[in-house]
Amino acid sequence: MRPQFRFVFVVLFFTAVLIFAVYLRNVNNRIFYQLYTLEAEQSWLIQELTHKQLQVESLINPAAVSERLDRP
Repeated sequence: MRPQFRFVFVVLFFTAVLIFAVYLRNVNNRIFYQLYTLEAEQSWLIQELTHKQLQVESLINPAAVSERLDRP
């Protein structure tokens, strides 16, 4: 009877280890997806900031200001 309990314990142990491995892989995939999404959003925000900076520079550029002042 004792070897049967040992066998059942080993089977349950390996089952638990495999379930834990699947759980870790799922968590890893979820974290990777979130990281990828945040990097894409950061890239988009950097592009937007660059665009806004160029707009501001075109408004405060001395040549652009003097050109606007020269217009009637």
